[in-house]
Amino acid sequence: MIKRYLAGAAAARTGDEMSAPALLLAGLMITGSSATASSLLAAITISAAIGGPLLGVLMDRSARPGRLLAQALAAYAAALGAILVVLGRAHPVVTILIALGAGLLGPALSAGWTSQLALISSGPELRRASDLDAMTFNVAALSGPALAGGVAGVFGASAAVAASVALICVAIPAARMLPARPGRRAQPLGADLAAGFKAIARIRPLARATRVSVISCVGQGMLVACTPLLGAQALGSPERGAYLLAVIAASALAANVVMSRLTTRPDTVMWLSTLVMGGAFLLAAVRHPAAVIGAAVVAGVGEGPQLTALFAVRHREAPEQLRGQIFTTGASLKITGFAVGAAVAGLLVSRSLAGTLVVAAATQLVAAGTRGVPAAWNSGRVRRPGSGPRCAPRRGRRSGGRRPGRGGSPCRAWWRPG
Repeated sequence: MIKRYLAGAAAARTGDEMSAPALLLAGLMITGSSATASSLLAAITISAAIGGPLLGVLMDRSARPGRLLAQALAAYAAALGAILVVLGRAHPVVTILIALGAGLLGPALSAGWTSQLALISSGPELRRASDLDAMTFNVAALSGPALAGGVAGVFGASAAVAASVALICVAIPAARMLPARPGRRAQPLGADLAAGFKAIARIRPLARATRVSVISCVGQGMLVACTPLLGAQALGSPERGAYLLAVIAASALAANVVMSRLTTRPDTVMWLSTLVMGGAFLLAAVRHPAAVIGAAVVAGVGEGPQLTALFAVRHREAPEQLRGQIFTTGASLKITGFAVGAAVAGLLVSRSLAGTLVVAAATQLVAAGTRGVPAAWNSGRVRRPGSGPRCAPRRGRRSGGRRPGRGGSPCRAWWRPG
């Protein structure tokens, strides 16, 4: 089952990584408008940040989450196909609206898969499976853009979009074969959404990991926005900046292969890997060819283990009935952070490329620094895993000198629905 899962996840994620550059190329080639092309990419990214929490709730409520995941993949592929059909034939607003609808399902291709990993693996095997799952992201990031560029160069941009649709469709049977689980009583949708956000905010290790990863994504978005200028100033042409992203992906994959053989604490790995990325961004600010290529290698050494460690923390800390929402909401928050970073870099990079990269490095230091900052919203109500829930004494009764929550009647954990 794990091999089928990994094959499906890798195919879906590679198709996803292909779809963004393929849509960008298709929008430019078919309409001749760079504004339309960039609007398509922005629409499919922005709505992905919105759709994650709702998709996660629906998967958590479903007794057959694999079937729901397969339906989401099919709908995403159909939307990409519809964009290809109407692009250049209908008003650009129609195309952008379809892209917005497709983006709502985007988290299904990434965190939607990972949230279901515990259905087919548990105990010590889950860590190994999670490491392999994270590697599929690196493989997709490395091969997806390269496939999009290669197919577009030989057969045209429309064929690149069609190839990404085909890869996503290949993953549908693997999603449908994910195991069923006992259904749970449906709560009001708003209550389920609130429970997921509370879990992310109040479970301290989960809150720390989320803060670190989201702020770190701001810096990663800034770096990606800087790659064309880095390519122009350090490597000779803006197009060569795209090669830096391939170097980062390859380095991240290699780092994850090495880390999978070691026994490490994921919380510590997240902190250290974020600092490593900060150092890489500072190195890139030198803008010498050797320094820039070395920075891409070092950035991958940080990026790959950070993602693996984030998955490990989520698997360890997420309450079972909120697992899907925690994964997809976390992915949506990271997408938002990435988009904010790219937008900020767009404002700064025209003034100073080196200064923008220094700011990107500073965000990594800020992200690493938040690891030790207690969540303001905890208010002392949630304790470390294993210490048990904290309960208030009943009104009208004395606690007999005992601390609240010690002895007496049991209380439910704060995150249980209802």
